[in-house]
Amino acid sequence: MFRDTKAFSGFSVNDVAAARAFYADTLGLDATEENGMLTLRIAGGNTVLLYPKDNHEPATYTVLNFPVDDIESAVDQLTSRGVTFERYEGTPVETDPRGIFRGGGPLIAWFTDPAGNVLSVIEAPGPD
Repeated sequence: MFRDTKAFSGFSVNDVAAARAFYADTLGLDATEENGMLTLRIAGGNTVLLYPKDNHEPATYTVLNFPVDDIESAVDQLTSRGVTFERYEGTPVETDPRGIFRGGGPLIAWFTDPAGNVLSVIEAPGPD
């Protein structure tokens, strides 16, 4: 039924204007606002819909992953743009002082958007 339907993901934010500034200005994504919602256009022609929610609660899991070739460079660039990486200590996903998880599998570093939703940069090729 949905095999040929171009599906898209979405998640809530508590401030669309703050989300637009973060995703467009800080992360450099193409972001358009229409009908009070924000559409992110990401590589491959995919979109992600961000919608306002008055009683928004940040996702406690990763809602959006950005594959990168070099995580060290990505962390440096994002840090220079004001992004703060999450640091986990004493957990199965313990990170180094820069916020990079090196405990097996691909290297990954988590950060949050202004609404507190969890995002990541992951050193891995993106999906085809």
